[in-house]
Amino acid sequence: MTGQQDLIPPAKPVIGEAEIEAAVRVLRSGRVVQGPEVAAFEEEFSELVAGRHCVAVNSGTSALHLSLMALNIGPGDEVIVPSFSFAASANAVRLVGAEPVFADIEAGSFCLDPAAVEAAITPRTVAIMPVHLYGHPAAMDKLMPIAERHNLAVVEDAAQAHGAALNGTPVGSFGAAGCFSFYPTKNMHSLEGGMITTGDPELARTLRLLRNQGMEQRYANEIVGANVRLTDVAAAIGRVQLQQLPEWTEQRRSNAKFLDSRITGAVTPPVADAARHVYHQYTIRVTGDRDGAQQKLLDRGVGNAVYYPTPIHRLKPYLGEDGKPGPWTLPETERAAREVISLPIHPSLSATDLERIADAVNSLEGSQ
Repeated sequence: MTGQQDLIPPAKPVIGEAEIEAAVRVLRSGRVVQGPEVAAFEEEFSELVAGRHCVAVNSGTSALHLSLMALNIGPGDEVIVPSFSFAASANAVRLVGAEPVFADIEAGSFCLDPAAVEAAITPRTVAIMPVHLYGHPAAMDKLMPIAERHNLAVVEDAAQAHGAALNGTPVGSFGAAGCFSFYPTKNMHSLEGGMITTGDPELARTLRLLRNQGMEQRYANEIVGANVRLTDVAAAIGRVQLQQLPEWTEQRRSNAKFLDSRITGAVTPPVADAARHVYHQYTIRVTGDRDGAQQKLLDRGVGNAVYYPTPIHRLKPYLGEDGKPGPWTLPETERAAREVISLPIHPSLSATDLERIADAVNSLEGSQ
C-alpha cells in the first residue's frame, strides 16, 4: 500500500509568491473593496469571453443568482437545469422564487441533452441553464436555437469551464449571461469570487446595481440590490491567476491527452466535435463496485472524488412533499451518478504522477 505522504491529491490550488505579493500590494494601498483592481480584473477577463461586459461578484453562486434577478425571473417561472451538477445551479433558481425543471444529460459530455431540454419546455418556462460540466462545453449550437424558438433566456453556468469553447466561441459568450466561479479548486481562482458576462450593456448596468445595494452613486439607490461585491484583494489574486490560465489550461489538456492514451481500465471522457475541453475534472466511468474502485485507487496513492454522487433532484430540498423525487425521468443522470470518478488532472502533476494514475486505473477489475 502506498503511504499517505505519497498521495497524489485530486486537486491542488495554486497560491504562489505572485498571488501573495498582489494581495499585500492591495492591502497596503488601502483600496480593498470594489476599486481599481476589480475594474482591471473585469476588463482583462473580458478578453476570455469575446469582449463581453464583465461584472465581478463574490462567488459563482452569486453570479447565477444575480443573473436570474437581472432577467426578472421569479415566482411562477420555470428554469430548465441539469440535475447532474452542483446544487448551486438549482439553488440559484429557487433563490429567486422560480422552480427548477430537471432535464437529462448527454452520456458523453455530461451536459444537458438538447432533446431532453426541448421536451421539458412548458408555458411557464422562461430560461435554460446549461452547465459546462467538468470543463466540457454544453451543446450550445443546439441549445441556442431551441431557446430562440421558444423565446427563452439562456444563463450559462460556466463555473468549471474557464477558457472552454465550442466551434471557436468561448463559453460565457453564448447566452444572455455567463457565470464563472473563482473558488480555490477551479482552473483559476481568486480565493473566492465570481464573474458574470453579458453582451447586453443594460443588463450589465443592472447587474452592477444589484451587486452594490442597487446604487451606482453612493446613497442614490435606484433598485433593491444586495451586497455581493468582490474585494480588490481577491481581484488582484484573480488577475495573477488569469495571466497563468492559458499555460495551466494547456497543461491540463496535455495531461488529459496522456491519460486518454494510457488508460484502458475505464471509459475515459469523450470530447464532442468542435469542443475545447479544459478539464476542470478528468472524469472516468467505472461499473460495478465504485466504492471499491475508489479505495483501490487510494491504496495506490491516487486521490479521487465523485462529482456528484447524488443528483440534485434527489437532494432533500428538491424532494416532493412525500419525501420522494419528482416525476423526473433522467436515466443518464442516474447512471452518471453511479459510475463517475474524477481523477487528478491539475497542472502540478508530474510525468511520474500521470504514469501512476494510469497504472492505478488500469489495475481496476470489472471496469468498462
